[in-house]
Amino acid sequence: MPTEDDFQLVKVGVPDLKDSEFLVRSIWMSVDPYMRGRMREIRSYISPFEIGKPLEGGCVDQIIKSNNDRFTVGNYVLGNLGWREYWISDGSGSDIMKIDPNLAPIQWYLGILGLTGLTAYVGLLKIAQLTDNSNSTVFVSAAAGAVGSVACQIAKIKGCRVIGSVGSQEKVKWLLDQARIDHAFNYKEVGENNISDELKKICPRGIDIYFDNVGGKHLEAALDNMKTFGRIVLCGMISQYNLTSTSTGPSNLFLAVPNRLKLQGFIVRDHYDMLNDFYADMSNWIGEGKIKWRETVIEGIENAPKAFLSLFKGENIGKMLVKVGF
Repeated sequence: MPTEDDFQLVKVGVPDLKDSEFLVRSIWMSVDPYMRGRMREIRSYISPFEIGKPLEGGCVDQIIKSNNDRFTVGNYVLGNLGWREYWISDGSGSDIMKIDPNLAPIQWYLGILGLTGLTAYVGLLKIAQLTDNSNSTVFVSAAAGAVGSVACQIAKIKGCRVIGSVGSQEKVKWLLDQARIDHAFNYKEVGENNISDELKKICPRGIDIYFDNVGGKHLEAALDNMKTFGRIVLCGMISQYNLTSTSTGPSNLFLAVPNRLKLQGFIVRDHYDMLNDFYADMSNWIGEGKIKWRETVIEGIENAPKAFLSLFKGENIGKMLVKVGF
């Protein structure tokens, strides 16, 4: 587990702008569990952070100076240069785009209208192949987190029976009262070794789709309770990210063979072809009041490490955001 001592806050000067460059003032930045994987030297889909260099992460900011005709002063932009108060760009990167602050609160582009929402959308509709009125039973772990809470609600919109696992009674209450899922339980009260039995009680006929954000004991419990031809969406495994020894993997993975299960991992960046459909559907669902959204906000860039580390303690409901400026 990282500590705040692994991070350093550094002051540097802001250089003068060159031709076609613009200066951006940070307003909101995102901290996400996947960043933990970039803090070690392993082969992955994204390069690791470099020691002594600024970290990177999703951010929504405003342009305050510009020598670029396409990006003018006052424009709001979505980028990937968080963990800093100011940054400079020429707008040539594919990860920088202008956003409309009149459509939604700007921080939503880091969450429900951003990669967070798209991850839940892709995971269910493309990876799990969920269709309208499927009447499926869907189990979601970390169900009150940023991705999990959206996945739960998309599944409900599609006519599913939805069960969520969370780590506190406050989260259970939010899922039942606000997200309006069918059943939620606190796995800490149940006990990690008893999750499978809990699912058997809640889903005596089995689970059609498991949306996995946790891995470990949750994945084993889901494997115990999957229906034949069930689908397991491997989105994240936060229980594994800080292990000090190699995980032995699910002890019951053999169940995937007789039950003809589909287990598929995915990276949301491979599925940008779904962006237009996602924006259209999510905008309609929000407008119809079918999606509830929760944010946990910590202020000040100096508190970004605290916000990031709290993800692994389950201290957030919904999206964890750092408010850097105004």
